[in-house]
Amino acid sequence: GRCVTGARRLAGALAALALALGATAAPAADADVLLREEFTSLDAWRPLTFPKIARHSTYTIATGPGSGTWLRAESDCSASGIVWNAQYDVRAYPRLRWRWRIENVYAKGDVTTKSGDDYPIRLYVLFPYDPSAASAGRRLKYALAKAVYGEYPPDSGISYVWESREGAAEWVPSPYTGSVAMFLNEKGPARAGQWIEEEADVLADYRKAFGKDPPRTASLAVMNDSDNTCERSVSFVDWIEISRPAP
Repeated sequence: GRCVTGARRLAGALAALALALGATAAPAADADVLLREEFTSLDAWRPLTFPKIARHSTYTIATGPGSGTWLRAESDCSASGIVWNAQYDVRAYPRLRWRWRIENVYAKGDVTTKSGDDYPIRLYVLFPYDPSAASAGRRLKYALAKAVYGEYPPDSGISYVWESREGAAEWVPSPYTGSVAMFLNEKGPARAGQWIEEEADVLADYRKAFGKDPPRTASLAVMNDSDNTCERSVSFVDWIEISRPAP
């Protein structure tokens, strides 16, 4: 990438994500819905910045028509995100729903290349690393990462993205690491400017990408990044919901 070499960029980013993982989520009033984030404020979220990336994206609350509020995410040759201040049981609450909108895609964005690994909006589901469940080789690898970055990187992750280019793939491995799967919910500029409602079964997607069940604990982040393409975009998230499987 333009701001930091690929391998160090990814390792630092994952370590920062691990540091941002927070406390276990409290039960919601509706037993089937763990989180319904309407973005009236950012009190439940905190900044997520990465080593060696000095220019940060910005996240603010925007007011929509009437009394509606949205998350506004702006990137300008920058990278950072926000992370939810809680962890949750993804096996009990595997259903993820959200509504988002972008103003534009990135002309140089390309999910298959490191230089194009930027997205005007994405939702990250991160799974913490558990040393007790790892092989000796994996424990050594993660111990070295912790020595460099001060914290274990996550075990793995799923990123739900708005990809800038059209293509047939449903999902691809991250161009930086096989431990992150990129699910391409939207592709290309055709629906830019429109509100799009999305839904994912995180448990089923993890099994599809990695061939096994995920770790039980997960956390959630939102990001708009353009540090590789050095372009600019503005995107919005209307709401995010985490719930039990659909009836």
